[in-house]
Amino acid sequence: MNTVLFDLDGTLLPMDQEIFINSYMEAIARKFAPMGFEPKSLMKAIWIGTEDMVKNDGSMTNEERFWKIFADVLGKDIIEKKPYFDEFYKNEFKELGKIFTPNPMAAKCIDTLKEKGYTLAAATNPLFPRAATLARMEWARVNPESFELITSYEKSCFCKPNLNYYREVLDKLGKKPEECMMVGNDVAEDMCVSELGIDTYLLTDTLINKDEKDVSQFKNGDFAALYDYLKLLPEV
Repeated sequence: MNTVLFDLDGTLLPMDQEIFINSYMEAIARKFAPMGFEPKSLMKAIWIGTEDMVKNDGSMTNEERFWKIFADVLGKDIIEKKPYFDEFYKNEFKELGKIFTPNPMAAKCIDTLKEKGYTLAAATNPLFPRAATLARMEWARVNPESFELITSYEKSCFCKPNLNYYREVLDKLGKKPEECMMVGNDVAEDMCVSELGIDTYLLTDTLINKDEKDVSQFKNGDFAALYDYLKLLPEV
């Protein structure tokens, strides 16, 4: 094993999903209501677009899929507003970081693996633009330059828990399943990689296990336990 894939939200970045989503939606509304967008209609369109990205079949990027559905729901004129959305993720979105408290163990885990020579990938569900992903990495206090790959909606054609998302990650990294380990907090979206032969570590600090599956089959523990485990890994 020479490569470690890290989930971002709830893993490298401690996160209450409900608080994040509510804060994100409120920020979007504040940005676009003055432009004439009715908040409820805008929120509904974003959810529809997001759900469609999750169903993406690989025929287009998640970005293309989202904006196609977004325009179908709100009208073709919305495409002209895309630069304002890009601006939002580079500016107002970054301010949401104040609601999160980073776990210093995240950076310690990354630094430990880099020192040992491991290839790292930020395998976050690619539902956001790269600017939003980099912002969340900043909130987590982890250095984007430590990662060989950071998935985002611009260049991904699948989403979790579709195994093709992980196949796409492996292909971009030029790695085989047996060379990799996935670290994540969501049993359904992250631990599914075991079906491909990828090793796993389930982070339990902000565990998501909607189907209440037996997690004893996965290596698991909190951030302190993960750090102890990574320290014992051999150098590459």
